[in-house]
Amino acid sequence: MRRTPRALLRHMLPLVVACSATWVTALARADTAPALSDADDRYKADILLIIAHPDDETGSVAGYLARAIYDQHRRVAVIITTHGEEARNDVGTERGDALAAVREIEGRRALASLGIVNVWFLNAANTSSQNVLRSLARWNHGAILGQVVGLIRLTRPEVILTWLPAFVAGENHSDHQASSVIANEAFDLAGDPVAFGEQLVVDREGGGKPTEGLRPWQPKKIYYYSDAFDYLDGAFPLVQSPFRAPLLEGKGPTYSNVEVSPTQQVPYSVSIAKEASFYLTAGGRAAQDAQQTGNLTAFEHPAHFVLGKSVVGGSPTGDIFEGIVPGPVAFVPMTPLPASKQTEPGLEFGGPWHYYRGFWRSHHIEHLAGLLAVPEVAIRPEVDSLRIPLLIRNATKKVQNVTLVPLLPEGWIDRTQFSAYQLRPGDVYPAQTVVSVTDPARRRWEEIKWRLVADGREVEALTLRVLVAGKGAMPQ
Repeated sequence: MRRTPRALLRHMLPLVVACSATWVTALARADTAPALSDADDRYKADILLIIAHPDDETGSVAGYLARAIYDQHRRVAVIITTHGEEARNDVGTERGDALAAVREIEGRRALASLGIVNVWFLNAANTSSQNVLRSLARWNHGAILGQVVGLIRLTRPEVILTWLPAFVAGENHSDHQASSVIANEAFDLAGDPVAFGEQLVVDREGGGKPTEGLRPWQPKKIYYYSDAFDYLDGAFPLVQSPFRAPLLEGKGPTYSNVEVSPTQQVPYSVSIAKEASFYLTAGGRAAQDAQQTGNLTAFEHPAHFVLGKSVVGGSPTGDIFEGIVPGPVAFVPMTPLPASKQTEPGLEFGGPWHYYRGFWRSHHIEHLAGLLAVPEVAIRPEVDSLRIPLLIRNATKKVQNVTLVPLLPEGWIDRTQFSAYQLRPGDVYPAQTVVSVTDPARRRWEEIKWRLVADGREVEALTLRVLVAGKGAMPQ
């Protein structure tokens, strides 16, 4: 018998009701989604040290790390951006990749002597230069930065320690500065949920490189240290600048290394020497001798730090952990500060000096410009010439004919190719100056000056302080 639509509906209604009841029952039985798992606490760090080479932590910084680990029970992790393959080798014939393998083992054993086992080596190229831009160019800057951002998100540090991002005589190794540039950039990016966003999701689709499932993390403070010539051990003679006070005095917290560790019952200098003794390829035997003789003078210099910035307050010279409480803090985006405007021809240092002026503004660490009122550089003992990049600016609305006039101390020779320049409105001319010294073996500080003359009048003058380091006085 043919059923009408109404009859068919009456026939199907019980089936629909039964199915609906089954679906509701199944929904009620569905498992509750699991809570989000916590980040892996095995890798949580209170301090993350970001450096360029195995052994960059030796010296006074190792003393502070010993204090933090042994007596304050801080957890420390370390990122080393290169393997140090271009270093010397005091004990073997290994060079290049073979030396890199040796130095990585030395670094892991040295840090393990302090109880630090969370150590990551990246694959940036060891670069022998004084120009930070050369290291960044060889490193594949963006790739290394992404790795460091990811490791910050993995380790979730409260504090980052790194090299001073500035060009200073004695602290002028381009790799040191490059590791600090990346540390500062990563400090400002790791908490940003957009930056390197592929690190922050879990993608189960498969295919290609998997995403990483990390979470944003904003570190709370970043501090810098330096091995400028103000603070040298017995291996290199002190060449104190007559033009300025020691670079880091009063600029941040200072920690004694002659104090006795309450838990280890020895001065922190003992821990420094022990840690340094693992680096036999690069001066470790001197540290072994110091331990055997008990003469630890070379390891007793205090640890000086400079506060880069803090998102939790605290005083510049207060303890590194002042104002820090456990737990995450909000991401703090950086807005670059505007540069000053010029209205006439001007002269400034180019290269790394120009780069740092913009870098400091962009990362709100422009107070670092006050560390050195006058730029400085050290001339290496194996060369007798300096190439100094200068930028000549025409901020006027007319063509300018300008002259660059060097003012050199006795014994210096100007070998610059050009002295006169014509600049159109808005031009920035990159001038390469070359000066040489006739007696590079004699250690001393000297001043070099340049004047910029336009329309017969001096419109700008620059001064550069040069340490003629002499033989054996360049620790890099």
